[in-house]
Amino acid sequence: MQCPPPPLSVLLGLVLCAFLAAGCQDPEPPPAPPQQTSASADEGGAISSPIVVTEPLAEDVLAGTRWPAATLTSGKAWLSCSTDYAESGDGQPLEDLAYLSVLDAMEPCREPGVVRLRYEGKISSDFAELVERVTAMAERMEIPRRILDIDSAGGQVEDGIRAGDAIGDAHWTIWVREGDLCHSACVFILAAGDNRLVSGPVGIHRIIRLHSQATTRAELDKELRAVHDRIKDYFLRNGADVAVADMMMTVPSRDLRLLTEDELRQFGLSGSNPVHEDLERIRLVRKCGEDFVHRREAFVRAFERSCASREEDVEGMGDCGVELREKYGFPDRKCPGESPLAEWDALATG
Repeated sequence: MQCPPPPLSVLLGLVLCAFLAAGCQDPEPPPAPPQQTSASADEGGAISSPIVVTEPLAEDVLAGTRWPAATLTSGKAWLSCSTDYAESGDGQPLEDLAYLSVLDAMEPCREPGVVRLRYEGKISSDFAELVERVTAMAERMEIPRRILDIDSAGGQVEDGIRAGDAIGDAHWTIWVREGDLCHSACVFILAAGDNRLVSGPVGIHRIIRLHSQATTRAELDKELRAVHDRIKDYFLRNGADVAVADMMMTVPSRDLRLLTEDELRQFGLSGSNPVHEDLERIRLVRKCGEDFVHRREAFVRAFERSCASREEDVEGMGDCGVELREKYGFPDRKCPGESPLAEWDALATG
């Protein structure tokens, strides 16, 4: 039996975790990672350069059909219209980032309304272009569910921020699945998602400054503080704790500080993005009213207590929620499409 498609919202964050796991089974909790391990800049790192800085493509370029030629060389990417990698694999390889290549690869995803971008490699300028172009095409095709399935040891700080800015407000879920990792500059990608599902290790360390003209500690400190301030601003606008930026300054670049599950939650790097939650609440108050939002939040708490904790598959949790929501006046007459578990109503009538 196929699992129903989950929304990318706080309401079904727990359901989505179960949905994304292979075979729609709850994933096994990963073992607690060691606090610190060795790392190599050659493997990825968190590299900042005052010379190699690439600017994002202008919105008018992405909105058109004449995209500049681009090829993915820093890693490998695949596009799939399914969340079940065990059943469907990683999808179609994507190397050429020209408009028609991305269009052809994503066309099958239009009807199911979901695209999963699998990426293995460094955070780089061509990775940022990959994210920008897949996001632009998903917007053009009105594909609502977008999942970045990433395995990266890090790379360029500036390109990580550029890719993260393309992800922010574009309704992406970031998934670090079991057996994968997200280290160094990859953390910028993790911070930007609406939802972050983390089964693999997440690690940070000090920024490596390349092509620096510094000859003294004071000069190098001045350069790193400028990068640090930019990183703090980035984390702030994405709802992550700026303590992560401070911690990145203290771990030697040759080492790696692995974050625990509790730290990921505390630092705002796993689960639902708090900025996204705030914006969603504001939008719902405008559209559906405060009473709707209060009832919806009360339902979410009851759902987590009564349904999401069950040892059932995603369909069982959904059925439990559908029955529970009547107690809270859902589906709402004014906002049926925004009501909890509206996706189940669409499936029942589809």
